[in-house]
Amino acid sequence: MPDVQHMKATMRRYADLFNAGDHVAVADLYADDAVIEDPVGKRPVEGRAAIEKFYADSIAAGAKLVAHEVRGSYGNRSAMRFSADLPGLHIDGIEVMTFDDGGKVVRMEAFWGPDDFQAV
Repeated sequence: MPDVQHMKATMRRYADLFNAGDHVAVADLYADDAVIEDPVGKRPVEGRAAIEKFYADSIAAGAKLVAHEVRGSYGNRSAMRFSADLPGLHIDGIEVMTFDDGGKVVRMEAFWGPDDFQAV
């Protein structure tokens, strides 16, 4: 199991790489069979190729992330309060990442819904 510092650093690196526009490096943080549910309740994105496309599309849409708070756990999960800005839209939410023993993300769940975004 990865230590809490690794999990927290990975979440911060995720936001930095996303904002740098490097969808390949963001996808490299994930295991090959990882799953993204963003937002929770929406159809999951599964596997490396789909994850890379998900981030490429998000970056191409002009999204930017801010990691406001990152928290670890005694287990293999870490959480981050984030905001995302897209042209004309601001989202506030929570992301939870689950890690495998090698320190790769195997699942990312983003918690945000209709009352967590606003037009700007």
